Amino acid sequence: MDLFTGSERAQRYVEDLTAFMDERVYPAEAVYQEQMRAAGDPHHHPQILEDLKSQARERGLWNLFHPHPEWGPGLTNLEYAPLAEIMGRSPALAPEACNCAAPDTGNMEVFTLFGTEEHKQRWLEPLLAGTIRSAFAMTEPGVASSDATNIEMSMRRDGDDYVLDGRKWFASNALHANCKVLIVMGKTDPEAPPHRQQSMLVVPIDAPGVQVVRNLPVFGYSDREGHAEIVFDNVRVPSSDVLAGPGEGFAISQARLGPGRIHHCMRAIGMAERALELMCRRAESRTTFGAKLSERANIQDWIAEARIEIEQTRLLTLKAAWMMDTVGNKQARVEIAAIKVAAPNMALKIVDRAIQLHGAGGVTEDFPLASFWAHLRTLRLADGPDEVHKRSIARAELGKYRQRGPKA
Repeated sequence: MDLFTGSERAQRYVEDLTAFMDERVYPAEAVYQEQMRAAGDPHHHPQILEDLKSQARERGLWNLFHPHPEWGPGLTNLEYAPLAEIMGRSPALAPEACNCAAPDTGNMEVFTLFGTEEHKQRWLEPLLAGTIRSAFAMTEPGVASSDATNIEMSMRRDGDDYVLDGRKWFASNALHANCKVLIVMGKTDPEAPPHRQQSMLVVPIDAPGVQVVRNLPVFGYSDREGHAEIVFDNVRVPSSDVLAGPGEGFAISQARLGPGRIHHCMRAIGMAERALELMCRRAESRTTFGAKLSERANIQDWIAEARIEIEQTRLLTLKAAWMMDTVGNKQARVEIAAIKVAAPNMALKIVDRAIQLHGAGGVTEDFPLASFWAHLRTLRLADGPDEVHKRSIARAELGKYRQRGPKA
């Protein structure tokens, strides 16, 4: 399979998922909003989502992200990328409806690759079935977590247990009604080399000493799944719940974040595509000063630039996916870093212009654009801020010339 033709199997999934979006997901968006308003709880789990999950399973559109045939359809990153883009067009519904929502996708891969048989039975199987949700607790409010060696949470060995003390925040999904388990990163050996100090532990969210302190709104939005600040106060976890062994936290995070980043980027492209569609429809339907907005030269420029920028970013993202499949995540690290910078910035620009075209309506909940903007702006920080990824790209580029030496 190459970047342009795709496989017949992947194309069938594209067609089936597109039909599901048109027939079920987009019509459900208004129902979702009504059910959320009626509940009066920003973290309510509405019935429409369970209905969509059942319909997705019936259509075979379930766990599409999972690359391991034992647990999912076994699609490659390149095959899955267009599906993530399609789901990104309705980010509040489609990913969860197909059991492809972050951070569960990354957590399920971690349990698959590094979990014990007990972890797989207790946590992975319910996650794959969509009956529970999970959260990932890494970022801390007290340190610059963009440099993960700064993480301070104490994970102290005490007999057959580890004792956790510390504070995490932006543990996305931790306020979801069905969230049952956390994967937590902290320091098990402060004296080890910098990248061997950290470990990841599996922690039930109802473990004694785990306190969800508050939800953290994002640009005023209280996302349904929540972004939690969590205090760990003398939380005891059996040593058997250390994933892959002490000191493996960084290795696990790299295995987890590569696919997670490309999923985020493809969903961002999906948001950009939907914003462009809304922009075009608005431009054709509105008249100012005696002419349609679509006849204005600057609006035509915005639309043309949007199409060009989406296509450029999609090609770079597909290249990264192809490299991950063919040479591995490590060899694709520059491309993964590049798309993590490019995709959210591109989508933000297009969404911002779509908001401008929609006037006052664009900043309300009458259209998805304001929510898209808030999520995309946050994505420039999630999984590493732009500056960290640019640093990695620059170091790799400069390294080519350091190795060669000065040109004669």
